[in-house]
Amino acid sequence: MKALSIRNLKKTYANGLVAVKGINLDVEEGDFFALLGPNGAGKSTTIGIISSLVNASSGEVRIFDADLKRNKQLAKSYIGLVPQEVNFNQFETARNIVMNQAGYYGMPRKEALKHTERCLKLMHLWDQRNTVSRRLSGGMKRRVMIARAMVHQPRLLILDEPTAGVDIEIRRSMWETMQQVNEQGTTIILTTHYLEEAESLCRNIAIINHGEIVEDTDMQSLLARLNEEHFVCDVKDSLKRAPIINGYEISLLNAQQLNVTVPKALGLNQLFQGLSEQGIEVVSLKNKSNRLEQLFLDLVDSGKKD
Repeated sequence: MKALSIRNLKKTYANGLVAVKGINLDVEEGDFFALLGPNGAGKSTTIGIISSLVNASSGEVRIFDADLKRNKQLAKSYIGLVPQEVNFNQFETARNIVMNQAGYYGMPRKEALKHTERCLKLMHLWDQRNTVSRRLSGGMKRRVMIARAMVHQPRLLILDEPTAGVDIEIRRSMWETMQQVNEQGTTIILTTHYLEEAESLCRNIAIINHGEIVEDTDMQSLLARLNEEHFVCDVKDSLKRAPIINGYEISLLNAQQLNVTVPKALGLNQLFQGLSEQGIEVVSLKNKSNRLEQLFLDLVDSGKKD
């Protein structure tokens, strides 16, 4: 079964802005799916339509077996949404925020208490359950929003930039939790500006630009199309100038670091061989940029040229 099916979805605002231009998109049940796009691409509008916060101009959205127009309440009950902005009462406790959401979905108090405890523990917030939310850190507030979105046990969880503004340690902890949630059967749609999140977590991906889906594929196939990668090489001895090796772009970052562009057709072995032949010993190698980020930029740039 498809967790989400979108057909010919359009959104035109009163000022004439066409935010979404007839997109089609499917997300399979159980998937961890990335929806990416630059600012103004139509990503937030699409999420808004799926979650009933924005009315579509035309088209069809089905969430599992529910048509969003004909059976909105059922469709909404399948969804848990974690928005970009913190949007709960800053003077309520973490437990009350999550409990109130359970009540919104008609959950009996005894059941709501049980699910609130489960979600706060999953998000490592149980010790903070009685803390007024304005006293929580930014990362904890983000986790409260995820717990709130999950309390009614949605089948589809939409994470709209859930780790924006949190430090890397908290972000990686949240990744692990979201992977656990997905492994337990919840379908997840993730939007993020941290492209390493999408590469690490998601199995399938769609990229939206200028209101249109420009890519809709699995992550492995998309990454396989990357024609080159960018590395930083640390070398043992200081260099006065960059070495020259046919087929590679090499420049000095400093006396003991090289910036290297490696074509996929050539790979790293020929690079190491060429450096070794010139008496240059590499002591470490690291990716300069995320692979998905490079593809994303290439696709967006291509859209601009078109």
